[in-house]
Amino acid sequence: MAKAPSSPPASGDASAAAVADASAAAPTSEPGPEFPDVADLSYETARDELSAIVAQLEGGQVPLEEGMRLWRRGEALAAHCTSWLDGAQRQISGSGPAAAP
Repeated sequence: MAKAPSSPPASGDASAAAVADASAAAPTSEPGPEFPDVADLSYETARDELSAIVAQLEGGQVPLEEGMRLWRRGEALAAHCTSWLDGAQRQISGSGPAAAP
């Protein structure tokens, strides 16, 4: 499961890299009970949704409660993307077949 950051960004300066970095420590895509649909998303769909969430958070116009929900979903999406990329890396390096998360 993705390691949650200590807190969401305090201002509108979150970036895709910041969300991805926060989730890089946990390469599994266990979305948890709050976002079970994330596990069914393709890499491209999850990446695009994550980019949209980052843009919303950067805009700074999202109410706090919605911002917190978007942050948690972004964490789940980033972990899912990391899992896909880790599987692709394993497949390329020949250390085993990549299983879709």
